[in-house]
Amino acid sequence: MLTVEKIGGTSMTALSDVIKNIILFERSGKQLYNRIFVVSAFSGVTNLLLENKKTGEPGVYHRLATFKDFHKPLKNLTIRLKEINKSYESLGLNIAEADLFIETRIKEAQTYLENLSNILASGYVSNEGILQAAREILASIGESHSAFNFTNILQNMGINATLIDLSGFHDYRSYTIDQRIKHDLQNIKFEDTICIVTGYAKGTEGIMREFDRGYSEVTFSKIAVAVKPEEAIIHKEYHLCTADPVLVGVDNCFPVGNTNYDVADQLADVGMEAIHPKASKPLEINDINLRIKNTFQPEHPGTLITKEYICEHKRVEVITGTEKVMMIDIYDPSMVGAPGSDLQIMQMFYKFNVSYSFKATSANSISIVIWEKDFNKKLISELEDDFEKVTVEKMAMVCLIGSNMDQPGLLAKSAAALADNGINIKSCGFALRKVNIQFLIAREDFDNAIIALNKAMG
Repeated sequence: MLTVEKIGGTSMTALSDVIKNIILFERSGKQLYNRIFVVSAFSGVTNLLLENKKTGEPGVYHRLATFKDFHKPLKNLTIRLKEINKSYESLGLNIAEADLFIETRIKEAQTYLENLSNILASGYVSNEGILQAAREILASIGESHSAFNFTNILQNMGINATLIDLSGFHDYRSYTIDQRIKHDLQNIKFEDTICIVTGYAKGTEGIMREFDRGYSEVTFSKIAVAVKPEEAIIHKEYHLCTADPVLVGVDNCFPVGNTNYDVADQLADVGMEAIHPKASKPLEINDINLRIKNTFQPEHPGTLITKEYICEHKRVEVITGTEKVMMIDIYDPSMVGAPGSDLQIMQMFYKFNVSYSFKATSANSISIVIWEKDFNKKLISELEDDFEKVTVEKMAMVCLIGSNMDQPGLLAKSAAALADNGINIKSCGFALRKVNIQFLIAREDFDNAIIALNKAMG
């Protein structure tokens, strides 16, 4: 059966395990083929190219964006990527070919970036378009590097592997992402080869502009929609579990066997992404099943996500949350009975491109929870201009998520579990479908809250 599979950056870095556990596991001969692998850059490489996803530490892109010399960081990047190449020599990577590939690619990218930098410095064009092009160029390097190395190793093992570089580095045709995917895959006999495809895909709409750092999963999703596989598979370095095993202990949680795309959306909304929400929706619409597997436990079937699945027993499937949220509470007596207060507030959030994951209202106040990284002082200032009192507080959110958990007493049981452990609930809520019950608590209570809820629901 034809499958489209995605390998994340952490897994890609462990290429030996990927080859043993994904490529070769219980397969030989023709069984190796009929698979398309969409690969991320090796772990940490995109951080060097753009910025550190967690800490925000600047990479090559920010040197160019702030009119600083980016040649030295590019040179250091070349050195680092060659060091990565060297680490895979024992797997059969042809170091001379790999080094030449990355030297050539970075040299070509440097020429493009120099031209963009000169245009940017002229002041005659919009900075936004130029800087976005720079992000696209830089982002493409990471996936092209990992895809080339992976293909080279497989070919040197005697496996028929085909490199599909969707970065379009030497292609000046104005394809959309979907058109490029269709063009580059159209003449390939999947039953005779393993396709190794870059997670970055060049298109007129700009994949970074549309999806930023979630782009590789979007490429994966678009390829799946294009070829209609029997199954789409994402290989991660961990299982999708009922709770974080680091917090609750490996003996107190277990992998989720089945769930649906609705639950996947809820998980993504609190940062526990099984798949990027903009990548999952096309799979759901086209009725393509998605499996999440652990790279390092190939014998385990993982989690199967389907469109229609509903758990046959009423239970909580996942207990999760985040410590990286803030609550903005807007209070004004004039809200009472006045239509449009909520609309006015939402228009301000829209103006500053701030999304929210939770909202609770009373007669004269509206509390909204946002990601801490999206906090904007100008937004708060404008809210303060129009409303009597605006309070901002750092918080944590813990969630009970499941496809069928609408049972009497669940809210009381979970609230009691928190109260019994001395955890104060600052706010809570759920929508009518009851697929996600959310509790807002103090950050220092987060770990204990997850442990307490997991114990109560077990």
